[in-house]
Amino acid sequence: MKHIVKNQEPQEFIDWKNNANENWQPTYDNLQNPKKRILYHSLLEEQGYICCYCERELKENDYHIEHFRPKDRTLFPELQLDYSNLLCSCQRNNQRKTPLHCGNSKGNWFDETLLISPLDPTCEDQFIYSYDGHIYPSDESNLAAKTTIDKLKLDIDKLVDLRKKTIEPFIDENLNDVELRTFAEGYLVDKENNHGKYNEFFTTIKFLFGY
Repeated sequence: MKHIVKNQEPQEFIDWKNNANENWQPTYDNLQNPKKRILYHSLLEEQGYICCYCERELKENDYHIEHFRPKDRTLFPELQLDYSNLLCSCQRNNQRKTPLHCGNSKGNWFDETLLISPLDPTCEDQFIYSYDGHIYPSDESNLAAKTTIDKLKLDIDKLVDLRKKTIEPFIDENLNDVELRTFAEGYLVDKENNHGKYNEFFTTIKFLFGY
């Protein structure tokens, strides 16, 4: 899980919300294009086009707007349009063809003490990764890290396999130390120097090969 620094919310989104009057109130359900497209673009940009939870690359038609605190009317309906509560998670809403994970797995579950937020500056330090692609709490006593992995399904076979495939080029026995360091530094380039994108599973590679 990579730490996300929120940008200022899009002015067009602010203006749309400010159109509220006694006859019309903005809700997430009536958010339509082009405002919704602008919102997506802003979220994608600040995340460097990787999932807010698993860090898969976010590809067209395979992501959704994620409410960290669920917008369900029995939970946090007042935060449904709060930009600080909005993220972008992989998998389209209600996608059923593949194992659900990240935002779709989390659904309406939420526990302030047991769900680690990618907006928390310490989030990256709460997980570690193995060379075979698994993710673990950095501290066995960290119940929040354990629960986050479980609720977001961050260690399912699909994600383990994808992380492993990303790791494999870095453990090439033909790479010497200098070459490995150069390779890792090139992979871990900041999004501002990489066409606005982070390479997927950024923190996995940072943990295993970062200098």
